[in-house]
Amino acid sequence: MLTRMARLPRSFLFPFALAALLIALAACAPAATPTPSTVTLTFYYPVAVPGPITQLIDGYITKFQQQNPSIKVNAVLSGGYGDTLTKIQTTIKGGGTPPDVAVLLSTDLYSLVDSNAVLPLDDNVKAAGGDSFLNDFYPAFLANSRYQGHIWSLPFQRSTPVLFYNKDLFKAAGLDPSKGPANFQEMVDAAKKLTKGDGSTWGLEISSDGIPYWLFQSFVIGNGTNVVGAGANKVTFDAPPTVQALQGFADLSTKYKVMPPGILQWANMPNDFVNGKAAMIWHSSGSLANILKQAKFDVGVSYTVGEKGYGAPTGGGNMYILKGIPADHQAAAWKFIQFMSSTDVQADWSTNTGYIAARQSAYTTQAMKDYIAKVPQAAVAPAGLKYAGAELATHNNAQIQKILGDAVQAVLTGKAAPADALKGAQQQADQVLAAFKD
Repeated sequence: MLTRMARLPRSFLFPFALAALLIALAACAPAATPTPSTVTLTFYYPVAVPGPITQLIDGYITKFQQQNPSIKVNAVLSGGYGDTLTKIQTTIKGGGTPPDVAVLLSTDLYSLVDSNAVLPLDDNVKAAGGDSFLNDFYPAFLANSRYQGHIWSLPFQRSTPVLFYNKDLFKAAGLDPSKGPANFQEMVDAAKKLTKGDGSTWGLEISSDGIPYWLFQSFVIGNGTNVVGAGANKVTFDAPPTVQALQGFADLSTKYKVMPPGILQWANMPNDFVNGKAAMIWHSSGSLANILKQAKFDVGVSYTVGEKGYGAPTGGGNMYILKGIPADHQAAAWKFIQFMSSTDVQADWSTNTGYIAARQSAYTTQAMKDYIAKVPQAAVAPAGLKYAGAELATHNNAQIQKILGDAVQAVLTGKAAPADALKGAQQQADQVLAAFKD
């Protein structure tokens, strides 16, 4: 056989030799790196203010996926904040798989930790730079991320309530359009001049549905106190300054006649304002872009107030990673919330919505500087963080917020006196929180 092979022409033997060489090289070469499989994240987010929120979120996701081709994000518009929390809690209780990432109220922190629903982010934060990474977030917002020595979320769509006012109506009423009222009495005095007797324009509208505790907190903080104590199991609903604040809230319609009576709808406030039905409203700073887009007059932005001056709670949502998801999803989810809370995204998010950028560095970007030069109203809310206090947050938070909200609504509808309503609310809250030692 060898003799016969030796007699064959070289041109006939060459293909066999080449094949043998290729086989030998392939055997010696390192194994090829496999193409990473795609991780698909489910992302729940609520909408609490009007505007092109869905389009913005979709745009950010597209950009994120371009930068991270092995990660796909399915965004789910999950209703309001309460709807989102309920859906997630129901899924977990039923043994289902929760979303990988969700925007939930920053004040949901204690309830989420108590129910073992979210993952701490300590290792991820440490790898990202630790304190140097965290220190760029506004301290007032990051405070809602810390509990029991851990970091549980990153600030995303954060806000405070602000006072929007119609500068044209201010001028017509002989008021200074360059500034809003500095305290409760100034607000009442201005509202009296702005209210028309025929009911076509109210001097002021403040929502009292949905989350009535939140705007009420502005009155309380402006009175020099707050409704929540130290830790996560103490509230001060029946303190005298709080009772006084609730009396003032009710007096706006019953005594001063500058605000419509009864329960006013959160969703109606921006429309009433841009249509001239209300000369001043309290609403989320996150409504700024939409109000400026629709208003046919010069819009002023100032701070919510109490008897002693400016005051407001922080508000809005943080991004959480849910527990019970695979390790590769956890890693992908961290990349996603880092991206969504990054300097450039936060700057863009703020300029397109009115939410306060969660990162201080967002206000040093050229895009933000150019925007504020064009829209100076956008600088008001972040500057007002120095007047802000903590939003009501406790264990079993949804129930505690409802207890206070119910008391506020009972007073505004004439069903109870402030002292009685808040005394009852305090007793109910104490019973609920007695089970927690913090």
